[in-house]
Amino acid sequence: MITEKQKMMTGELYRDSDAELVAERRRAQQLVDEFNATRSHAVIEKLFGSIGEGSWVMPRFQCDYGYQIHMGANSFLNYDAILMDCATITIGDDVSIGPRAQLLTALHPMEDHEARRQRFETAAPITIGDNVWLGGGVIVCAGVTIGDNAVIGAGSVVTRDIPPRVLAVGNPCKVVREL
Repeated sequence: MITEKQKMMTGELYRDSDAELVAERRRAQQLVDEFNATRSHAVIEKLFGSIGEGSWVMPRFQCDYGYQIHMGANSFLNYDAILMDCATITIGDDVSIGPRAQLLTALHPMEDHEARRQRFETAAPITIGDNVWLGGGVIVCAGVTIGDNAVIGAGSVVTRDIPPRVLAVGNPCKVVREL
């Protein structure tokens, strides 16, 4: 029998109230609390699936599970970031993410209100390429890929893929010019 965690990991409809997933979120929250209190890089290394050399995270940081976050080398995650990692979040090398950014992989059934009421959801991965800059307050939605060397303006809501080497801004985020 397939578990709710296995469903989550493969992008299928799953119930987030499953006991195993609740326990994993509690474990992550304990590590997040410890990191936010101590700023210890060793805690982030325990929490994240992987983190590259020279990368760092500023507190107050929040995530769901932690183990689905993979951050490349020499990348920076600024204050008050929220990474809802129900699906994999991949952050490339040399990425700078501004304060209060949100990377949100969770999706909820739109047509089926009863499924939402019963705590079912799905998730889709987020991929951020190398040398990307996300300004403060950027929100990246589930399933989005941002190409290498792209710049996303502060406060943008990224609902669709962004190609490499562009400046994109707004809500919804749109390419305004090539870089």
